[in-house]
Order: sequence, then structure tokens, then C-alpha cells
Amino acid sequence: MTMGLSDGYGVLIGIKIKYYRDDPDDFGRFYHGNIDIRAQNRKYHCAIDVDPKNTPDGIQWRVAALDRAAFSRFLGFPDGWHELASNETSGALDYIRSSLLAVQPGQPMWESGVGTDALLALESVIEDATRFYVFGEPFGGPSSPRGVHNVHQNQGDPVGGGHDIENAIWQDGGTIVEKADGTIVAFLNKFKTQSDATDDLGHPL
Repeated sequence: MTMGLSDGYGVLIGIKIKYYRDDPDDFGRFYHGNIDIRAQNRKYHCAIDVDPKNTPDGIQWRVAALDRAAFSRFLGFPDGWHELASNETSGALDYIRSSLLAVQPGQPMWESGVGTDALLALESVIEDATRFYVFGEPFGGPSSPRGVHNVHQNQGDPVGGGHDIENAIWQDGGTIVEKADGTIVAFLNKFKTQSDATDDLGHPL
């Protein structure tokens, strides 16, 4: 039986107040890129996890230009937190199943490296962004959250590995931005331990 994210799933829409990295640990790694978002006069904290899990290439990511028309439902949403059903029709993200996030021919599925490499890619995406769409699990309360975490793939964790209770489909996190020129760009991230093929419960095949 799968449980999925315990506090629900959705997207936070707003503008960036500031961005900063976590302090490095004793091994020189960084664990999160942090984005403070303002939406409707409230401040939200978004934590993008890039902890490499003690392996030199344990974090994987890709930067993808998204089709604006396919993303258009969110462009008209007001700033703030929006709960999304974990299904194909709500606009929820699924790294494996979503046509919006499909890898283009000739492009690598993932880049792999340490957390600092992933943060450089994230920072290149958000540097000149005008509006943010952060998908993931709310924390501090599902209906009135203080922020968003689990901003990464949320399926494919090994069964028995400790995080598999959160496995489910159509609930992946991601950092999507709108640029001044109207282009839509996504930073998508996962852990190397997470499978790229899952069953209907989100467990690895």
C-alpha cells in the first residue's frame, strides 16, 4: 500500500524575495537551495533538496524549457498556495508520465553530480525569473502552509529504504519559473537511488 505525501500536494505561486544556500556540512556539501517567496503579502519558504546522500553523483537534475501553452493553466492562477489532486488532469507533475516534462530527443535524461553542481544549475534557472511556481508538499499546515518541501521526485524510492512510504504517482515536486521574455523553464531534481520506472503506486519496477 502506498501513502503518498502526508500533508498533500500542490503548487506555490509568487515572486522571489531572496535565494540562499544552506551552510555546507563538514564534507563541503550543500543540502538545500532555499527560495523565499512572497505571495499575497505572505512569505513562504521553499527548500530544494540536493543532498547527494554520501555519494559523489547521488543527485540528478535537468533543466528543461517547457511549452508555454501546455503550462498555461497556471499562468492565470493568482499568487498563493494551490492544492492539486494527484492525477493527470489537475496539472500535477509526474517526471515519468507527464507529457509536459517529457525529455526531448537527443537530450540526456539526467545530469549527475554533487549538490553544489545541482545548485549551480538551479541558480542559473532562477537568476532572472519574474514568477515562481514551486511544486511539492506544504509544511506548516496543508491549507495554510509556511512553505513547500519535497521539491523533487516523490516516487521510485526503494521499498524498505525508509522513504518509500511517500511513493506515489502524480505528486512530483519541481521548481518552474517564468522569465521576462515569457519562456517557462523548469529545474527538476531527483536522487540517484530513485527509479526512473515505477508502477501505479509509485514503487520502483
